Amino acid sequence: MGLTSNNLVIAAVVAALLLFAATIWLWPRLSGRGVAPVLGRVGMLLGTQLTVFAAFGLFANQSFGFYGSWSDLFGTQDEPGVVVDHDTPGTRVKVTETRHLAGDGGSSPRVAGRVEKVNIQGPVSGIASPAYIYLPPEYFRPEYARRTFPAALVLTGYPGTTEALINGLKYPQNSYKLVKAGRMQPLVLVMMRPTVASPRDTECVDVPDGPRTETFFTKDVPKAVADHYRVGQRARNWGVIGNSTGGYCALKMAMRHPDAFSAAAGLSPSYKAPIDATTGDLFGGNKRLERENDLMWRLSRKPAPPVSLLVSSSEHGEENYRDTVRFVNKVKRLNRRGEPTRISSIILGTGGHNFNTWKREVPAALEWLGGRLGDR
Repeated sequence: MGLTSNNLVIAAVVAALLLFAATIWLWPRLSGRGVAPVLGRVGMLLGTQLTVFAAFGLFANQSFGFYGSWSDLFGTQDEPGVVVDHDTPGTRVKVTETRHLAGDGGSSPRVAGRVEKVNIQGPVSGIASPAYIYLPPEYFRPEYARRTFPAALVLTGYPGTTEALINGLKYPQNSYKLVKAGRMQPLVLVMMRPTVASPRDTECVDVPDGPRTETFFTKDVPKAVADHYRVGQRARNWGVIGNSTGGYCALKMAMRHPDAFSAAAGLSPSYKAPIDATTGDLFGGNKRLERENDLMWRLSRKPAPPVSLLVSSSEHGEENYRDTVRFVNKVKRLNRRGEPTRISSIILGTGGHNFNTWKREVPAALEWLGGRLGDR
């Protein structure tokens, strides 16, 4: 069973309940003072506690997406060892696994779509990274055979796992339901971690003498995906959405590269890159580069880009609330002056910096994003 599967969580809960009941039932028989009764009591108590902790841990992991698989938990993922050929554009995306999703009427790709695990090679940035590509059911239907689809880059937070976008925030499942309900056009979703130089948090910055993360996401990824799939190559065909660090990345990349993305949604984003033990020196002491990655500074000092932005926060429980209100007000002032940047927001009454909050925001954010992208 997978680390995030419901069956595993249920099995852990059942095991904890059975061991607790067995401890209560057998306790009178283990009440003696000999070595065997003492060891029996210790064993029963230890077993019960371990299963209870396991049940709570598995449930918390499933809810918040700390680890997406057993190999991720134990640090045995072998993705960096996958060989990706560099010689022709056609090999910049290499499919390594496919998953069928369940939908109304079966699990055929024409019914529910398909998720493909791929490795993306970035010839400009020199970065290679895994991703999951969600292809909607329409992608496989004959009547859409000549259609070019819009696409959205979907980013996790830091450290985050790409699997959490599927199993936790359920982006493919939400997209399927929205399209089926007629609330959104079908999108190709490119689901990735912003952490392409693990364990370093690069905040989607082209780090001087370091990983060129921003170049990878704004140039290499859209080009590679469009070369491999029936996806548009223009900015109006592409959007980007993310939570936490991924939300900051989404807003920043659209604002700095309107030639790559025409719309961006940041769920609980920050508005500037932190400098801490996980990031190191992102800007190499270059204050100009640091300012240009500060979104508040950009709104005040740089020309307003022709992009649509969505931000989210909560009045109570979210630390970025005041900054979010400030960001929205800055863009609104630009609107009143006739500048082309557009702003929307999702403000909850209560929430937090966690998956439970983002689950409430993802459907609305996806619908918003889908309504701002073109397929041609």
